[in-house]
Amino acid sequence: MAVSYDRLWHLLIDKHMSKSELIRAAKISTNAMAHLGKNEDVRVEVLVKICKTLDCTMDDIMEIIPDQAGERMA
Repeated sequence: MAVSYDRLWHLLIDKHMSKSELIRAAKISTNAMAHLGKNEDVRVEVLVKICKTLDCTMDDIMEIIPDQAGERMA
């Protein structure tokens, strides 16, 4: 399975907030933001900080993408 943070980027646009502002407000590292930007795994702690800062749930900032047929691990 893969993860997409496209919902987070749309939410930031809706709230007129930059990634840099989110980093400062949520007290997350630039490294964590870089991982989010690449749709890579981040710690749940980072996601919780973002949700608290933006007053939202994890469903509002991320989406789990099921594996495509044929890409599943045996």
